[in-house]
Order: sequence, then C-alpha cells, then structure tokens
Amino acid sequence: MDITLQQVSYAYAKNTPFEKRALFDVDLHIPSGSYQAIIGHTGSGKSTVLQHLNALLKPTEGTIKIGDVEVKAEKRNKQLRKVRQKVGIVFQFPEHQLFDETVLKDIMFGPMNFGVPEEEAKHRAIELVNLLGLPDEVLEKSPFDLSGGQMRRVAIAGVLAMNPEVLVLDEPTAGLDPRGRKEIMDLFYRLHKEKGLTTVLVTHSMEDAARYADRIAIMHDGKCVLAGTPQEIFSDEGRLMDYRLELPQSIKFQKKVEQMMGKKLPVLCLTEEMLAEELALFLKKEREL
Repeated sequence: MDITLQQVSYAYAKNTPFEKRALFDVDLHIPSGSYQAIIGHTGSGKSTVLQHLNALLKPTEGTIKIGDVEVKAEKRNKQLRKVRQKVGIVFQFPEHQLFDETVLKDIMFGPMNFGVPEEEAKHRAIELVNLLGLPDEVLEKSPFDLSGGQMRRVAIAGVLAMNPEVLVLDEPTAGLDPRGRKEIMDLFYRLHKEKGLTTVLVTHSMEDAARYADRIAIMHDGKCVLAGTPQEIFSDEGRLMDYRLELPQSIKFQKKVEQMMGKKLPVLCLTEEMLAEELALFLKKEREL
C-alpha cells in the first residue's frame, strides 16, 4: 500500500492561543512494499508524521493518500475505519495497550471489533503467538503475568492480528536491552519480508535505520529535509551534523579504519557484518598484489 504526503502541514490546538505548528509542507512518498525509516532529533516532527499515517491526526493543510483513500484538511471521510484496519501502529511501550483478562482475548479484540468472526480471530491469535516465539500456554494467561519481553510480543501480535498492509513502528525497542532490541528488530524485518508489508520505522537509532531500511527520510524542525537510500543519506557526515544527527557506528569505524590504512573501501558499510566482509576482501586483494 502506497502512502503519499503532499504539502502536509499540521498545527496542534489550531485557532487557539496555544496553537503550535508541528509540520510544514511535508512531502514524502512511501512506496508499497518498502521499508521506510524516518529519523530526526527530538521535536523534529517524526511522531506527528507517524500519527498521520493512519489518520489518527488529519492535516491542517495538504493531502495524504493512503492506498486509494485521500485524507484532506477539514474534509470528512467515511473510509478512515478502513485505513485504520490496514495501517497498524506499534507505539513506544506497546505493552501499555494491553487490557484484557487473557492473552487470547487481548489479541482477538481488534479483529473482532472490525467484524472478523470469533473462530477466525482465535485462529489468528494462535498463529501469531507461535510466529512471535511464545509458547501456546500463554494464551490463557493474563498478559500482566508475563515478562516484559513477552508482553511486548503479545501487544505486537494484537496489531498483526488485524492483518495490516502497512506496519508503522514508533521506537519499538524502547526500554529493551541490546539483545532484546535486536531480536525485536529482526522479527519485524522477517515479518516485512515474509508478509510483503510496507514498513515505516520511526527511530532515533541510526544503526537500525542503516541496517533495516531501504529508504530513509530526515525530519528537521517540522520539515522533511532529505530523503533517499541509506547509502545516500549516510554518505555526507557534515550534512547529518547540520540536522543534529550522527553516522551509524559501523560507518564511524569504517572511516577510522580507512584513515589507518590510507585507503578507502569501495562501498559504504551500513552494518558491522558488511564492514567485516569488505575488510576481509580488501586484505585478501592486498595480499594477492
């Protein structure tokens, strides 16, 4: 499902003494099937953009096209329910959204609320619990008796049970240790590939943006100031610094290694694994000379 923002502006508390502009003429195209990262410093407008992606917020000015549905400023649209079914959002600390007495009921709630028959909703819940690496016995437990990591997976299952075409991730690894962060991010990437999802990752982590995304957009002071591939975005450290962002650790290390060797590697290494492979190839060629 394609998503396009055209000249989108947004003001909180519009036409009140507390009005505050959060977005200014944002243009952004997210192609169907892509993995789009949105990065930027705190207060850059990332979270406000996120809430427009399934019409939790409607633009003050401009147009958002979500699939075949147009959302315009101050125009009523009866198809927003359809949009919210197709675009699932995993917010920061999604486990805070758990509420039902059992894991099974919690996961089933969303699909049944949109008219999915009980048996089908139950089938989805069981399938997703297995997919997310949880044992079957958690289905009859209270979600509040689970560990923090298990609770987060149950909350994610509740979003996936809606069978969304677009999955929006708002800092989904907040509060997790490094191992937990990698497990969750690898899981989302696997789901992206296996289910053919359009995935949008809103993150402060340059490492996650570089490792998983095939497209990156930078938000700065309410504007989308730059968009491109990870290689394009991370090729200019000075430009990133202008927007108060840093290079991923793998690229920082690559630059130090290149200084020590006095030679540049042929590609920009977006991950530690990629850097190790390129260094091994480089050293092999040097030995053969």
